Amino acid sequence: MNKTRLFKQSLLAVTISLATQQAIAAGFQLNAQSATGLGRAFAGDAVIADNASVMSRNPAAMALFDKTSLSLGFETITTMIDVKDVQYNAPSVLGGGSVAVQNTDDVGGTSVAPNIHLIVPVNEQFAWGVNAYSNFGTKTEFSDNYPAAEYGGLTDVKSFNLGIAGSYRLNKQLSFGAGLDVIYGQGTMKRKAGEAFPLQSPSPLIPPRGTSLINVDKADGWAVGFNIGTVYELDENNRFGFAYRYSPEFKAKDDHGQEITLPLPDIAEFSGFHKIQDTPFAVHYSVQWIGWSSFDKIKFRNLDSSRSAIGAANNGSYDKQYEWQDGWHYSIGGTYYLNRDWILRAGYMYDTSAQDNKTSISVPDSDRQWFSAGFTYQLSEKSNVDFGFTYLMGKKVNVEEIDAGSTLTATTKADAILMGLQYSRTF
Repeated sequence: MNKTRLFKQSLLAVTISLATQQAIAAGFQLNAQSATGLGRAFAGDAVIADNASVMSRNPAAMALFDKTSLSLGFETITTMIDVKDVQYNAPSVLGGGSVAVQNTDDVGGTSVAPNIHLIVPVNEQFAWGVNAYSNFGTKTEFSDNYPAAEYGGLTDVKSFNLGIAGSYRLNKQLSFGAGLDVIYGQGTMKRKAGEAFPLQSPSPLIPPRGTSLINVDKADGWAVGFNIGTVYELDENNRFGFAYRYSPEFKAKDDHGQEITLPLPDIAEFSGFHKIQDTPFAVHYSVQWIGWSSFDKIKFRNLDSSRSAIGAANNGSYDKQYEWQDGWHYSIGGTYYLNRDWILRAGYMYDTSAQDNKTSISVPDSDRQWFSAGFTYQLSEKSNVDFGFTYLMGKKVNVEEIDAGSTLTATTKADAILMGLQYSRTF
């Protein structure tokens, strides 16, 4: 039975790692910090500083504020995922026969990600701020009767970032900032052996059809990271920003004593903002690097020796190898200051995939394009509301997977619609 249990733990580790990728990598790095940024595809977001949400991208940009500023809002993320052209085969020891699987387009879902940011200038040199936001909010859920159930099932993962930061203005041109991130993550994953497996297994290596392979409910954990940044101002209409975010290894535990350790990627971003003189127009842009090549493997261990599912031969541990690549975001946007009450914005982003040779139907990933638009409406001299909208369009990807001897090939395509609403006020 130890090999069957090892299969279950291996699949658990794979699923949690993929779900975490969905949360943070290019595959679904949804940037749920602000509706303002969403409306311009986050182009220039490390330096524009039109409300307090900028501290989530670059703590140095807090030096651009001379009044206490508050922003709060939420973002909705609706994923639309197609899984087509599926070829699902039984393990070769069972004859490798094919099992019919219909196309499906209902495995996505809708998540809501709230955010709040507060920046407090102390004097002309110093400012501090606190914030809370979600790095992502999405899930995939296949129907209970999906034939290839060991590859589908439910993946529902959420992460929340609690931050505190400070900034220092060295002179009129140069500012610096640094912050601390406390990250909380929570995930639910469910998998079972699909129709390629027999009702009664002839071998302990092959789980019977319908066997629960994963039933993890709200595995959670905490991690601590940091971020640093700088802003350089040529003048009041032209400035540049650079920020770097260190991401720690993340550990998640479930109620059964299972612990999964995941190396998360560091992120670097360069942004520029340029208000065109004597016009109501501004252009802005960003280049972001996500260090997913550091994601070489995940580690699993069972903390409850009385319920060890891995077996003595593996000393209570299991490592899963990956072949990931660094990701990049390239975005450009424009802002039109229509009048005293209205600001209009739009943007475009090209977002490269974190996955390379290893792909999945449960967390489809590909290069993506973002098409964004939004506006600000000034409620009063000190307050405004923002709305942002993005259509995220992915590419079709060929998928090949194998688990416990069964094999699956398919094509996947994942699109998404993001909408954000935000209220901002100065004091």
